[in-house]
Amino acid sequence: MMNMKAEIERVVEESGLASSMKSGSLEVLATPQMVAWMEEAACLCLKLDEDITSVGTKIDVSHVKASPLGATIRIVATITNVENDKKFSFWVQAFQGDDLIGEGSHERVLVNAEKFVNRTYHFNK
Repeated sequence: MMNMKAEIERVVEESGLASSMKSGSLEVLATPQMVAWMEEAACLCLKLDEDITSVGTKIDVSHVKASPLGATIRIVATITNVENDKKFSFWVQAFQGDDLIGEGSHERVLVNAEKFVNRTYHFNK
């Protein structure tokens, strides 16, 4: 049902720069891009049935070192807690080479995909 740890590698592209994402003016890895990669890695820890998905409910990260365009970033997500087989807590880390560039906690909750989408669109009409 799950892997306790997942790891991905991504390359900083122009679309993921702070200047491109409007999260800052510099041409360095944007914090929102790093966070998206952390969520992606966390999702890979979960092996879910087709009708079940997970949604992010909380994230608290520090981005402690800048990374340039073209840098290879390694993201590691580790499950740290499971509540009622539904709520998953993760420790997520981002590295450029051996240097830690970001870390923090993340939570995801399992939901029925169809019901979740139906509730979302019904609520917003």
